[in-house]
Amino acid sequence: MVGRGELTDAAWERIAPLLPGVDGRGRSWRDHRQVVNGVLWRLRTGAPWRDLPERYGPWQTVYERFARWEADGTWARLLEQVQVRDDSVGAVEWTVSVDSTVNRAHQHAAGARKKGAAAGDELEDRPRPPAGQALGRSRGGLITKVHLACDGRGLPLAVVVTPGNVNDSTVFDAVLDGLRVPRTGPGRPRRRPDAVIADKAYSSRAIRQALRRRGIQAVIPERADQKVNRLRRGQAGGRPPAFDRELYKARNVVERCFNRLKQFRAIATRFDKLAARYRAGVQLASLILWLREPSRDRLSDRS
Repeated sequence: MVGRGELTDAAWERIAPLLPGVDGRGRSWRDHRQVVNGVLWRLRTGAPWRDLPERYGPWQTVYERFARWEADGTWARLLEQVQVRDDSVGAVEWTVSVDSTVNRAHQHAAGARKKGAAAGDELEDRPRPPAGQALGRSRGGLITKVHLACDGRGLPLAVVVTPGNVNDSTVFDAVLDGLRVPRTGPGRPRRRPDAVIADKAYSSRAIRQALRRRGIQAVIPERADQKVNRLRRGQAGGRPPAFDRELYKARNVVERCFNRLKQFRAIATRFDKLAARYRAGVQLASLILWLREPSRDRLSDRS
């Protein structure tokens, strides 16, 4: 019997062939499905690893498997493979929406070890977030920002994690570079969407020019201050940027995607000390969203 939040039989059949078999010493792994369900339980509840229920096996085994598969890219490959499958049957909608969300970091997320600490850091009155662990400081404490690109159905295509005080527009190129869906046959991976929908935070000349060079339609509203400056300059200000109001209405899919991801409490609040581990959790949550979405070939089988 499948427990609440655990992998269904159909979801397990899709990812089971993609998981590692045995380690380098020839010993069999503990049951993969049991361990993955344990990781999902922790991701869904946000509980400490030590509080993992016994039905998932030793918590050390579950945590080490999660950390190992983060380090070797297994979680990222699983997400990529389900994207490849859906794209091969034309289910992926390549009108991509880009946005970010700020998530509060728990106090347990601070304190990751860092190399080469500057002399005198131990004399600081208050602890500072470790460099490179995607932790920013706000009035409310430490925060992390998740930048996301999702397809027209609201399914994640690319994930970037940064400190919470990073400007969205500065990460746009990294998010767009993360779009990569390999082909099932010959050919280069698809990296270019038909259109990119984003809010006014991404309204800049550099972003519009980058999209134009790649032949991607930009659906980004112009900020009020940019409009005033353009009008003030007269003919030198140029024409207003093209903007498809009807297509922009589809931007809400990325907001809905964030809402679905934040149903996993370990995503809505960051508990992981390492940014790579937190990002792996977002990738696993994204994988579950893809597995829950019926692809076109399965829908045709039902009809």
